[in-house]
Amino acid sequence: MKWSLVPLTIAAFLMGHSPVSAQPTAGPPLVRAADWEAYKSRFLESSGRIIDDANGNISHSEGQGYGLLLAVMAGSRPDFDLIWSFTRDELLLRNDGLAAWKWDPSTSPHVTDPNNATDGDLLIAYSLALAAKEWQAPEFATTAARMADTIAQTGVTENQGKLIILPAATGFSAEDRPDGPVVNPSYWIFETFPVLGELSRDPAWGKLSEDGLSILRQSSMGPRKLPPDWVSLHTMPKPAKGFEPEFGYNALRVPLYLVRAGILDRELLAGYAAGMSVQGGVATSNIDTGEPRDTLTDPGYRIIPALVACALDKKPIPEDLKTFTPTLYFPSTLQLLALSHLAEHPEQCP
Repeated sequence: MKWSLVPLTIAAFLMGHSPVSAQPTAGPPLVRAADWEAYKSRFLESSGRIIDDANGNISHSEGQGYGLLLAVMAGSRPDFDLIWSFTRDELLLRNDGLAAWKWDPSTSPHVTDPNNATDGDLLIAYSLALAAKEWQAPEFATTAARMADTIAQTGVTENQGKLIILPAATGFSAEDRPDGPVVNPSYWIFETFPVLGELSRDPAWGKLSEDGLSILRQSSMGPRKLPPDWVSLHTMPKPAKGFEPEFGYNALRVPLYLVRAGILDRELLAGYAAGMSVQGGVATSNIDTGEPRDTLTDPGYRIIPALVACALDKKPIPEDLKTFTPTLYFPSTLQLLALSHLAEHPEQCP
C-alpha cells in the first residue's frame, strides 16, 4: 500500500481537497449515543481526563487520545472540547508540543516523567485532524499539523532501510539501548498515517504503512506466530531485553488497527486471529513457548478476532459482542473502536 502525500494548506484540508480522505465522520455518529454516554459516565471525569481504572486510576496520553477519537466519532463537540482542554493543559507540557505520557492523581506534580508515548501522540493528533474537518475548526488542524511534524522528526527513524516508529522521543533508539532500536508493533496505528500525512510537511508518512507491514510480518514469531509487545530490531526482530517476551495487552490491538485502516491482509490477520484465540476467549501468551498466560473473556478483547473474521469472511459478529456495557477502561475502549468500525462498514458483515 503506497500513498503519494503532499502537505496541504489548512483551508484545503478542511475543505477535503486532499489525495487521501480521512475517516468520514459526517452522517450518523459511528459511536452510538447510548454507548458513548455509558463510556463517559464510567471513564470521563468532569475535568476532562479519561481514567484508566485498572491502572491506579491514572490518565495517559493514550487514553486521552482514545477519548478524543471516540468523542468525535460520537459527534459530541462538548465532550471533545472537555477532553482536549485537559489534554492540552495537563499533558502538552513538553517544549516540542507532544504530550507527557502519564498523569498520576496520587503524585505532586501529577506529571513526573516528561517523556512522551508516540501512540498517544498519534491518537491525539489524528483526533484533532478529524475534529477539524467534522466541525470546521482550523485551530485543531493547526495543532494536529504541528504534532504530526514533531512526531515525524522525533518519533520516526530509519533502520535497515525501513522507517520505524520509536515508542518515545528518548529511550528506545540504537543510541539509547544496546539492543536498540526497540519498537512496539501496536504503535503502528495505520489509520492515522494518511490523515496526518495530509497536514505534515514530512514525507515519512507516505512510507510508514508499507514499512510497518513489513516489520509486522518479520515480527510474527514463536509457535503462535504472534508479535511480542516489545521488539528489538537491532539485527533480526526478536523480543526486546528487559521486557517480558509475550504477546500481551499491547500487541493484541494490532489486528484491530489493521482492520480499522482497511488493511485486510488475509495471511497476517488470519494468523493473528488464530494465534490469539483460545477456548472461551483471547489469550496473552509467551512468545518463545506459545503457552497462554491470561485468558481474556471481556467482550472488548473477544471482539477483535471476531472483527477479523467479519472483515475477511463476512462472518457475523456474535450478538453479545455487539452490546456495549462498560467493564474496564482498556477493553471497553477497544470494543467501541471495533463497534464504530462496524457502524462505518455495515457491508462487511451480513
